Amino acid sequence: MNRTDALNVVKESIIQAVPDADLATLGPDDAFRDALEMDSLDFLAYIEILGEQAGMRIDDEDTPQLTTLSGSADFLVAHGK
Repeated sequence: MNRTDALNVVKESIIQAVPDADLATLGPDDAFRDALEMDSLDFLAYIEILGEQAGMRIDDEDTPQLTTLSGSADFLVAHGK
């Protein structure tokens, strides 16, 4: 998976978890929970959807890497199919 594909998967996963999220205001290193006002349940839904969309298992210890667009995309590029 290249970076562009990874960013698309991340954005699609965010929109599925938080349908009213304004991705236009989200910078590459902005924390989702602050910038999109994600609560814990939204974030967990995002992680689950991201794993499904990417066709991979995401372990609890991986979640700190998945709190920004850049971190999530980097993770998918490094670990994706």
